[in-house]
Amino acid sequence: MLEIGISLASSTSTPGAAAGRHLVAMARAAADAELATLSLGDHHVVGPPAGYFQNTPSLGRLLAEWSPTGRPAGCLFLLPQWPPVLVAEQVGTLATLHDGPFVIQTGLGSAPSEFAAMGRSPDHRVSVFEEGVRIVRELLAGETVSSQRFGFDDVAVGLVPERTVDWWMGTGNEAGLRRAARFGAAWYAGPNTSPDEFARLVDAYRNACADHGTTARVMLRLDGIVLDDGGHAADLADRAIARGYRGMARDAVFAGDPPTVAEQFATWAERGVDQIVTRPMGLGDVDDLATIGGLVEVRSLIG
Repeated sequence: MLEIGISLASSTSTPGAAAGRHLVAMARAAADAELATLSLGDHHVVGPPAGYFQNTPSLGRLLAEWSPTGRPAGCLFLLPQWPPVLVAEQVGTLATLHDGPFVIQTGLGSAPSEFAAMGRSPDHRVSVFEEGVRIVRELLAGETVSSQRFGFDDVAVGLVPERTVDWWMGTGNEAGLRRAARFGAAWYAGPNTSPDEFARLVDAYRNACADHGTTARVMLRLDGIVLDDGGHAADLADRAIARGYRGMARDAVFAGDPPTVAEQFATWAERGVDQIVTRPMGLGDVDDLATIGGLVEVRSLIG
């Protein structure tokens, strides 16, 4: 059965406290809607006029709304930009505050400006990523860890999750999918993945999982808007795409009334997606909350 989760948009052009109130309201609405997962993204040096809610402190606040559901929550970490011990400490803290499973979503990152601002280099980011995954996994399992690459010996963290941490790895190429399969991670497919590209990559991922004896799980991020007035939703999406929304093509987002979006989601389920991680497009506070409410009907229509 297809699950529907949510990744809240961390980027905002709304000033200060009002943006924070809206983020909390969306988390509360997602909890009331009984969506499958709650997560936040990961970017840095997002300057004026936009602002960006950093993931770990934001999730700490949002867990007050979400944690009573007992459903998974987590953050995306572009791991080569982070000291892995810090990631383990942050995740261990959040997982201890949460009443459900924790999800670490990961990716390599690509923006040179973000790497530079974080004091990191994009060079050798694949090997840095793999070493980072090893360190975080072992620390969160309560082990004492050393790393020649990161230059430390005999490190341990005191707060570790009581439940197994789930890993989702974002990638758009077969090498990354083989890596996800080897680590036993879900594939976190990006919102610009076309149906043809998805068909090729999902087969590669499932074959790699079979080779490594791991379980294939497929999560797909999709941005969009669901309103009772499907024509208005489509018009809002059209205008946002024309303004350059996240560099996406129109067919990469979902838009319409609940029956229309349910058909779109059902097609992705037939292609092998286990969970669609939705993101309201931020086209207005009221429309964001209406979209979350509309996803309840979408889920019921899918069955």
